[in-house]
Amino acid sequence: MNIDVKDHDGVTVITVKGNLMGGPETISLHEKVKELIEQNKKKIVIDLSHVKWMNSSGLGTIMGCLTSLKNAQGDLKLCGVTEKVKSLFMITKLITLFETYATQEEAVKSF
Repeated sequence: MNIDVKDHDGVTVITVKGNLMGGPETISLHEKVKELIEQNKKKIVIDLSHVKWMNSSGLGTIMGCLTSLKNAQGDLKLCGVTEKVKSLFMITKLITLFETYATQEEAVKSF
């Protein structure tokens, strides 16, 4: 898994490439979000357009990121969620907790 971080108009966009299937790589995503919170970057978009699959561990990591941001008075939005990943969010009914957008641009503008 690869994590790329960029700033867009005061919003931090994290692009994840690979699968979110648990293990140290998945944990590194949550660690990155915690680092950003410490840097007072609390408007975050996670771009999942390059994530082909996610299991319950990956879903737990995304939930952990949201919780960390909410506890720090921040917010998390998702973009580029593929159909396979979206189905996991829908089955678990967690889709209602996240604002999702088709593109990074739309997600960034939503802040």
